[in-house]
Amino acid sequence: MSDIEFSIQGHVAHVKLNRPKSLNAIDPGMDAALLEAWREINRNPEIRAAILSAEGERAFCVGADVSQGTERAGRMALGGGLTGIGGPQVTLTKPLVAAVQGYALGGGFELAMCADVIVAAGNTLFGLPETKAGIMGECGVMHRAIRQLPHRVAMAMILTGDRMPAADALAHGLVNEVVELADLAAAAQRWADKIVAASPLAVQAAKAAVLQRLDWPLEVALATRFEPIEAYAYTEDRHEGERAFAEKRKPVWRGR
Repeated sequence: MSDIEFSIQGHVAHVKLNRPKSLNAIDPGMDAALLEAWREINRNPEIRAAILSAEGERAFCVGADVSQGTERAGRMALGGGLTGIGGPQVTLTKPLVAAVQGYALGGGFELAMCADVIVAAGNTLFGLPETKAGIMGECGVMHRAIRQLPHRVAMAMILTGDRMPAADALAHGLVNEVVELADLAAAAQRWADKIVAASPLAVQAAKAAVLQRLDWPLEVALATRFEPIEAYAYTEDRHEGERAFAEKRKPVWRGR
């Protein structure tokens, strides 16, 4: 079986890390396969959301497989380019739901934080082991952690290497939901279904606008023109939304 499983069910793409004996550590072959998955998700108009998951109960992902070296083909960033660690960053234009269980450490923690929605099993442990292990390479995960967690919570994780259980991650707003391990896949699918029920073009335009000005001053973000949002005004889906509202029915989105 492939170390990366990719499938499309309805309007949802499923990407699964499938190397459980290695705690789903990412090797160069997995990086290349993930890059192809992200590219297909971006270019396929039938795909409106994606779910990233991992095989096995013990780990979502423990980062890069250092046993196979740290260089990735063409200086590809970890996670098929998604993290921006170690190479050019790939921007996923469709919403991504991460279903996380067990260890999510280092680059694996970073990969989870790249998602727009995170659902975690109760056995999840998030961690930044770099300082505790005395191994410091790329530090992208730390930059994301300090932006997605309260300052002192993130600094404590960075400086001590202590791991954060799922319940604490929920309390700090790092994850959207904590469920039993047996319910993880269904919970991730439920979130993806919620996203797919919305206008796909509006969702993609909103994601792009939010992320493009995330770290800019509010007055700059408010004054920025976002071409995808302006273009949405002339789409069939916008008119379908208006008709559906007037006719008191669910809209039928066509993505155009």
